[in-house]
Amino acid sequence: MSRLKLTRPLAFIDLETTGANPFEDRIVEIAIVRLFPDGRRERFVSRVNPERSIPAAATRIHGIGDDDVRDQPKFAQLAPQVVQLLRGVDLGGFNVARFDLPLLFRELERARVKPPDEVRYVADAQVIFHRMEPRDLAAALRFYCGREHQGAHGALADAEAALDVLLAQIDRYAEGERRLPDRVEELDAISMRRDENFLDPDGKLVWDEDEAVIGFGKHRGTSLRKLRESAPEYLEWILRKDFSDEVKAIVRNAVRGEFPKR
Repeated sequence: MSRLKLTRPLAFIDLETTGANPFEDRIVEIAIVRLFPDGRRERFVSRVNPERSIPAAATRIHGIGDDDVRDQPKFAQLAPQVVQLLRGVDLGGFNVARFDLPLLFRELERARVKPPDEVRYVADAQVIFHRMEPRDLAAALRFYCGREHQGAHGALADAEAALDVLLAQIDRYAEGERRLPDRVEELDAISMRRDENFLDPDGKLVWDEDEAVIGFGKHRGTSLRKLRESAPEYLEWILRKDFSDEVKAIVRNAVRGEFPKR
């Protein structure tokens, strides 16, 4: 047992989901590990049928596809058991405050199952990690160059520090599996990397096999080709709203019957 002092169980939650939007996406796997004051742990894990297709981009991350959850319980069936596991506990996880808990409570709302209403505390390991191990320029200079950042937030001092950090990174990761390239064009491939399935930098449109599909909202996972036939008003809505010029150009072409090729 660590130095952690518990007065009641601490339930650590992790969700695998159909995407990264805690207010729109659905659970495909849920795990709860309850740590008791005496150090004992109790574990619960279940796959979940999200009642929608799992995007290929999500499957590549967690390895869970449509076939894996087709015969699994829907969240509404699991909700009473989940709520029971969360009674009389505090909560924890990694990025749980911004992602897992909002998504979990939205799923409970959809299932019309009331969560426990007692006051509880939340311990988020990610928030603590970022607070205790800052990831700003001063921290990078200290880690890679072994010196404090004098003149932080002055443009010249920051530019010099960033350059020194890059040079130190090239030297530090010169060999082995984590070797960094030593040419700028190769560093660009790392620095500007985006998901290979994104048609635009923000992933509003993504590839599903060879079809361009919507990557957000109520039509997530639906191809532009299908939307042109069944819901052309949605494509017109995108063209009227504040989407990037890149997204609008692709959608404008789709309205005309011209679809991107991978």
